[in-house]
Amino acid sequence: MSRPAAVADRLHSAAIHLLRSLRRQDEASGLSAARLSALSVVVFGGPVTVTQLAAAEQVSVPTVTRMLAGMEQDGLLKRERDTKDRRVIWGRPTPKGDRILHEGRRRRVAALSSELGRLDRAELEALERAIAIVERLVGGGPAPWRASKMKA
Repeated sequence: MSRPAAVADRLHSAAIHLLRSLRRQDEASGLSAARLSALSVVVFGGPVTVTQLAAAEQVSVPTVTRMLAGMEQDGLLKRERDTKDRRVIWGRPTPKGDRILHEGRRRRVAALSSELGRLDRAELEALERAIAIVERLVGGGPAPWRASKMKA
């Protein structure tokens, strides 16, 4: 296995284990993983169309449509027709949806911070450097579905 492949394999495994451990914090939200994921796209990525959300979540448009309807019924987001093209529907977070996601993020960050507090200064600094590299690799820019968004 080449060195990049070996590093990729370890990073992939570590990322999965890290996310699994943090996912325990999500139970406090009372939402399913699918709803949390979709809601996070809307809250942290900004308003999205049904098509953009389906692409971001890698599911079908009918699946997202059903999910959004349920989330709207639960007061997590609102669906609005586009003022210029009435065929387009935008999903926007409600204050409740926004609050749930931000509280969840705070819980996850607090749990991770607690674990990172066990590292010594050199390890923490090394991790900061590694994070910068990962951010550069994944491109810390706007969400991928934004590239196809019509300009306002």
